[in-house]
Amino acid sequence: MLTLAAALLLSPVSTPVELASTPAPLHGTLLTPEDQTRAAAVIIAGSGPTDRDGNSPIGVTGGVYRQLAEGLAERGIATVRYDKRGIAASTAAATDEASLTFDTYIDDAKAWAALTAEKTGAPCVWLVGHSEGALIAQAAADNPGVCGLVLLSPVGVRANVELRRQIEPKLPPSVKPEVDHIMSELEAGRTVSDTPPYLAALFRPSVQPYLISYFVVDPQALIAAYDRPVLLGHGSTDIQVKPENSEPLLAAQPKAERVVFEGLNHVLRQAPLDPAGNAATYGDASIPLGAEVAPAVADFILKPR
Repeated sequence: MLTLAAALLLSPVSTPVELASTPAPLHGTLLTPEDQTRAAAVIIAGSGPTDRDGNSPIGVTGGVYRQLAEGLAERGIATVRYDKRGIAASTAAATDEASLTFDTYIDDAKAWAALTAEKTGAPCVWLVGHSEGALIAQAAADNPGVCGLVLLSPVGVRANVELRRQIEPKLPPSVKPEVDHIMSELEAGRTVSDTPPYLAALFRPSVQPYLISYFVVDPQALIAAYDRPVLLGHGSTDIQVKPENSEPLLAAQPKAERVVFEGLNHVLRQAPLDPAGNAATYGDASIPLGAEVAPAVADFILKPR
């Protein structure tokens, strides 16, 4: 049996890392394997105020990204995961909301990939993106320093199409024409100045430049043009971004590989299909990352090519 001291010596090494940025640095964690590093990856968070560990103050706990990084480290893969601009330890790096665009997150991901290669000595790094982070990963992957992509819970259509799908069933009939008008204007690249207060959470004027830049990014076009390895991973009980989203991506890039994690939801935890039970798992820190996720990601990254 290992002594406590020996066990500690065998643990992956966690090191704070800082990325120079304006108006303030971005912060993350480099987790390196206990033994030889066989590959390196950057874990890119999903939408909203999601931190480097996969937690969010609006109801997600338990650290699924941290668990993914630990699972990859056990298999010889070093990772950097980071707090997005304006989130957690990177709060001071927030820009004015009106000047934030989707390109800002793409540029940050590219910079983190370069820093990860520098810190690990890897000739190239993998981008592992979750949900919105999968689209960021796709858009950031067009450079020789990226080995390939792992897209977890990816959206298979443009963000405006998915947003319409998610919000329209929840809208009162009296509001639908107004939302359709605002969405149509944003899709055409035009801002809308007279958004009502009750739609401010989604469409306030200061967030519209971000939405316009987000809506034009086409995941199918990106994956069709991408010639390096791609893994699409989706949970079978994901009711937020349904697993069918992987299908148009696979159709656009038949060389991609796809894995469906049976019984896992959008945050890659065991969950039922019923909405209430599924949503309850997001904030239940006792439910771990699905046991098959890290092995599937590691096997794909380390596959001989």
